[in-house]
Amino acid sequence: MRAPILVRLLLLSVLAPALVILAATPGWFSGSPPEGVQASAAASTTQVSAGWGHTCGVKTDGTLACWGWNGEGQASPPAGTFTQVSAGQDHTCGVKTDGTLACWGWNDHWQATPPAGTFSQVSAGGAHTCGVKTDGTLACWGYNVYGQATPPAGTFSQVSAGGWHTCGVKTDGTLTCWGWNAYGQATPPAGTFSQVSAGLRHTCGVRTDGILACWGYNYYGQATPPTGTFTQVSAGWQHNCGLRTDGTLACWGNNDDGQATPPDGTFTQVSAGWYHTCGVRTDGIVACWGQNDWGQATPPGGTFNKPRVSAGGQHTCGVKTDGTLTCWGRNDNGQATPPAGTFTQVSAGGQHTCGMRTDGTLSCWGDNGFGQSTAPAGTFTQVSAGRYHTCGVRTDGTLACWGDNWFGEATPPAGTFTQVSAGEAHTCGAKTDGTLACWGDNSWGQSTPPGGTFTQASAGEVHTCGVKTDGTLACWGDNRWGQSTPPGGTFTQVSAGGQHTCGVRTDGALACWGDNTYGQATLPTPEPTPTPPPHPPGVGGTVKLPPAAIAAESGALADGCGWTFGSYTALAAGVAVVAVGVAGWYARRRWRAG
Repeated sequence: MRAPILVRLLLLSVLAPALVILAATPGWFSGSPPEGVQASAAASTTQVSAGWGHTCGVKTDGTLACWGWNGEGQASPPAGTFTQVSAGQDHTCGVKTDGTLACWGWNDHWQATPPAGTFSQVSAGGAHTCGVKTDGTLACWGYNVYGQATPPAGTFSQVSAGGWHTCGVKTDGTLTCWGWNAYGQATPPAGTFSQVSAGLRHTCGVRTDGILACWGYNYYGQATPPTGTFTQVSAGWQHNCGLRTDGTLACWGNNDDGQATPPDGTFTQVSAGWYHTCGVRTDGIVACWGQNDWGQATPPGGTFNKPRVSAGGQHTCGVKTDGTLTCWGRNDNGQATPPAGTFTQVSAGGQHTCGMRTDGTLSCWGDNGFGQSTAPAGTFTQVSAGRYHTCGVRTDGTLACWGDNWFGEATPPAGTFTQVSAGEAHTCGAKTDGTLACWGDNSWGQSTPPGGTFTQASAGEVHTCGVKTDGTLACWGDNRWGQSTPPGGTFTQVSAGGQHTCGVRTDGALACWGDNTYGQATLPTPEPTPTPPPHPPGVGGTVKLPPAAIAAESGALADGCGWTFGSYTALAAGVAVVAVGVAGWYARRRWRAG
């Protein structure tokens, strides 16, 4: 039986010099040898997670990269594609593209033995792990002496496993914590939150208004957050870092190794580990700082960047890597003239566009004849613009729809959702339990979804498609062009257009089917990738996405809400923007009385 965790930490602090020597032994260390306390790398990532002495990230092709201490195999990820990864003390867990979990590393308390089933998120803590199932309920496993692996009932949108306690955000936005509470770290404040992060003896969360709240042990000031508004926070061992709404970072708490001294610039995500921190810059580059004894702050090369784009009726908009928007195409209603500011998502509809800002609020522009560009107040996690109506998922999981309601498409049902998609005159959404709900026009059966559980749905003109939790596709509604007859295989995302559909396979390849009159279902041929000139030793470079990775990031499917008409990818001026647009989608005209 291995020594208790506190004893292990004490032994490691005493034996650190010997461990550094062992780190040079094959199998004990993964990644580049440490070359200093602070490091950054010429690599880009969609998501990164910093553990005790190792770090892991999800690449653009869905595969994982891990670096740093590997004494327990925690930095040796399995093959396959993933949507999220979480690095704990000496073990790591990830959510595969089919929703199942994989864990590796230290397993003395079975913290690396995940249960069966499908999950939307996972969090690896000190010696226990928790995950949010696709039905919104929680599952925890591993070390449970303080009850940290005994989750409460109810449905959750997010969970965070700390040292010996756990906290989760319920679907109504309130917090619940359980486990060790000697310092009050498991006694959350009242109010609603969009995200929570559990550290060793303290916890921090982002309120729905963007203000931070921290509680628990405060010897290093880690429970005294700075002022201002934030979109994300990450609690480490004795320090925290948060992502401000302007994209800059703020860190506070213990700074003995420089882990609370972030670099300048703007970021899209940050993760605080034990004594180091890593963040994803807006240009997709990973930067790490703090302790680097095992190379945990020296990320490897590779491509991880994921831009977002959305194609509307006759215009397209995309979120640049710096968070600003760019739009092109038809602009007679101002639908291709985006506002200033930084955004995390954009959705182009018929002749209007809506975007979600980094603070979670919405902005819409363009045609407003039915009020489809008059967004409600509040904070959201996703927005989808249809032809004449718009819907969004609020931070508490409920839906809001506005605009044309001729067929009831802007009258959403009650309940909590993880995603919504507005089509021509109908809407579909994925509930927190994984089932689908559709409403609005049903003349072709497009609003009658099949049974089963799904991770995503996309409403097109008069047909709908969804990705099941096992990765297979289901489509229903109009099928005169074969747009509702998906191919076999497993997929990570699907997008239903006018009379055709496209999906991203789990290997990153694209598949399209249905009407091909204008070539909208014919995939483009990737241009040959030139070999870049070598860089001097120690000087980072950029790596162009391989064809499979380009396909995986194709924004033809990034919006996930229909209105997609083909795709090609352009990488220019250091900004990856997926341009979508095949001319010639002719929307059917709806007859209206009066």
